[in-house]
Amino acid sequence: MTDTAGSRRAGIPEKPSLDGIEDSWARRWQEAGTYAFDRSKARSDVYAIDTPPPTVSGELHMGHVFSYTHTDTVARFQRMRGKMVFYPMGWDDNGLPTERRVQNVYGVRGDASLAYDSDWTPPDAPVDDAARKNPTAVSRRNFIELCERLTVQDEQAFEALWRRLGLSVDWSLTYTTIGRHARLTSQRAFVRNLVRGEAYTAEAPTLWDVGFGTAVAQAELEDRERPGAYHRLRFHGPGDEPVYIETTRPELLPACVALVAHPDDERYTHLFGGTVRTPVFGVEVPVHAHPLAEKDKGTGIAMVCTFGDLADVTWWRELRLDTRVVIGRDGRLLPEPPHGVDPDKYAHLAGRTVNQARREIVGLLSDALDLIGEPKPVTHPVKFYERGDSPLEIVSTRQWYIRNGGRDADLRAALLDRGRQLHWTPPHMRHRYDHWVGGLTGDWLVSRQRFFGVPIPVWYPLDADGRPDHDHPLVPTEDRLPVDPSQDVPTGYTEEQRGVPGGFAADPDVFDTWATSSLTPQIISGWETDPDLFARVFPMDLRPQGQEIIRTWLFASVVRAHFEHGTLPWRDAVLSGWILDPDRKKMSKSKGNVVTPMALLVDNGSDAVRYWAASGRPGTDLAFDPAQIRIGRRLATKILNASKFALGLGAAGGSVTEPLDRSMLAGLREVVATATAAFEELDHTTALQATESFFWRFCDDYIELVKERAYGDTAASGSARAALATALSVQLRLFAPFLPFVTEEVWSWWRYGSVHRAPWPTVHELAGGGTPDLLRLTGEALSQVRRAKSERKVSMRTEVPLAEVLGPAAMLESLASAAADLRAAGRIGKLDFLPDRTTELVVASAF
Repeated sequence: MTDTAGSRRAGIPEKPSLDGIEDSWARRWQEAGTYAFDRSKARSDVYAIDTPPPTVSGELHMGHVFSYTHTDTVARFQRMRGKMVFYPMGWDDNGLPTERRVQNVYGVRGDASLAYDSDWTPPDAPVDDAARKNPTAVSRRNFIELCERLTVQDEQAFEALWRRLGLSVDWSLTYTTIGRHARLTSQRAFVRNLVRGEAYTAEAPTLWDVGFGTAVAQAELEDRERPGAYHRLRFHGPGDEPVYIETTRPELLPACVALVAHPDDERYTHLFGGTVRTPVFGVEVPVHAHPLAEKDKGTGIAMVCTFGDLADVTWWRELRLDTRVVIGRDGRLLPEPPHGVDPDKYAHLAGRTVNQARREIVGLLSDALDLIGEPKPVTHPVKFYERGDSPLEIVSTRQWYIRNGGRDADLRAALLDRGRQLHWTPPHMRHRYDHWVGGLTGDWLVSRQRFFGVPIPVWYPLDADGRPDHDHPLVPTEDRLPVDPSQDVPTGYTEEQRGVPGGFAADPDVFDTWATSSLTPQIISGWETDPDLFARVFPMDLRPQGQEIIRTWLFASVVRAHFEHGTLPWRDAVLSGWILDPDRKKMSKSKGNVVTPMALLVDNGSDAVRYWAASGRPGTDLAFDPAQIRIGRRLATKILNASKFALGLGAAGGSVTEPLDRSMLAGLREVVATATAAFEELDHTTALQATESFFWRFCDDYIELVKERAYGDTAASGSARAALATALSVQLRLFAPFLPFVTEEVWSWWRYGSVHRAPWPTVHELAGGGTPDLLRLTGEALSQVRRAKSERKVSMRTEVPLAEVLGPAAMLESLASAAADLRAAGRIGKLDFLPDRTTELVVASAF
């Protein structure tokens, strides 16, 4: 069969099938380099995507399929619009999720005090629950090697699933956030932040996850409702005046450094500027006025401890209070009391867990008659690390920070302005960004006390007593990066001076995963390592991501680009919604309600799953619905069958002359305009809906109406075949971003090259007059004839001796131009048109 210029016949299968097309086309796309990036293109001809690197910590789930399909539809559209699409894929493999997965799979944990064992062999995986709860300690290096081993296995599984899904990424552009290039980029950016004064180290109260043994940033917090109890304690004021406070954390009494009340609270104004004595320990602590104190909460006067919560930190800092630390990094009360606290009384608490200490202090308070009444049960929000299992504590530690506007009004204003410069899809997501930036209370904590991460590239000189000088860190020059301070030596020192007075010590920490992931635009664009590539892709065009990480990944990326480049890292940000389970709850691994996708892809076909995913709009939640996947399968099957019919008619080299054919193409012209405009606004769902709606009308009405005419050898027959071929070509290209496998399969039956490299359809292809009204009108008339047959329970092939069409004269005049096709499709012997006052078309069929 021949068709228009550039076409061919590769052979129409006798029985077209969707089975097996994913493996076949994924392999052929890779071999042909269909999605390979051509770096010879100018920046104006490139569309660059900052693809989210999924966290390598187990299996991908339907939420991933949902959002990554959205991005792929945009990539495919831009490619067909003539852009050279820069579409990499990364794996976020460093950080706590990987460490936890290694512990769960192998039952081991890292211990920096242990020496490396080159002969150590990891246990067979997976281990039992006992090994997970009591993991075996191994050296830092052994643990890191095991992390690397497991992430390679996970990444291979992830890539296999993405290929099965049909993501059109260039797999030669794959990277990892723990790889050498990522380490180099992360350390270079930090060194420059440090040189410019944007990064600093400080000893300060720090949110601490006891289970993971690491600091946690503000952006990684979440509140969880937990049971507790309010305890009413009696402090002793002047003349032994009782001063009552209520607290859910009586175990922090030895850490009390002050009481605070609102300046306007007349109950306590006489105490301001004086002191009271703590119960049990008898420590004199000042009473201050502060506007953050809540008059209607509890007794209106609060106990300030170092540190119970973030309010304590604020009061401690602003009121310049004393410091009495009692909780250590292991979550237990320190063995030695803070200054001013009676050692004998504190001995009851030393070394105990928080819960044990709480029970003990309640007993001491009761004995001293300073616990008033019974504790009142309450459910209240408690701060957790988003990946942790234990309530966070606040301990004083030295950490590294990057300035982010939390304490700098000018920087905050600049970052808010960056948010206004960014094009948000959907637009309301910008408010989340503004709310986060406006509510920051401190700088971005970027250091973590873990193992599998990018090392912080500094050392510290040691004084004559072996104490590190944190104010004068030893920073490597950029040409030495990347470095591992635990293995490498600072310039001017030797390995023998490590840990020796007068020598040096390595910073023991690694960067938080966001400190590296925030640089994905720089990592993938070759910043400072590939200037040619960088000039072609940066700033990038699109950042697709989840709405829940606006405050982490998106904001942090804006901060880094603002400091380093004075610009946004991308032009557009599109935020995906969440996948909900049948109970309308967000799917998440922690809730155990996730659905893994591979079986669905195999059983239903990738195009069917992609169809379900593309049905969800940006920023809108979508319920997981297997029925929607089955609809996608039916659609893909219909594309095969309709294409086989259209292409099986033979040559289609004639002109489109018949009114019904022109009407169909006019309707398709509207679809092209709608789909194109929608994609330009990153609204893939509207593009799909318009395309699908027309396709079913095309199959159910147009094909049925012209089927008999198309088989003839008249000029009108040629018109039908030409219209069918044109419509098929356009619709395959419209569907290609959503259903890449079936459209490529059909395209290969008659066209050279890939449909995914074919030009996106334009309205100019479909010029030639006509309006969509005639096809809609004729389709409605045919539908009424079919309905009459169905009501009479006769075959659709039953002859109709007479059909009378009633309606306005103008409508009937238009319909008359398609009378022959209507008679043929409806098997109507005689067709009469009877003008009527009705405003709608009515077809009366006589059998």
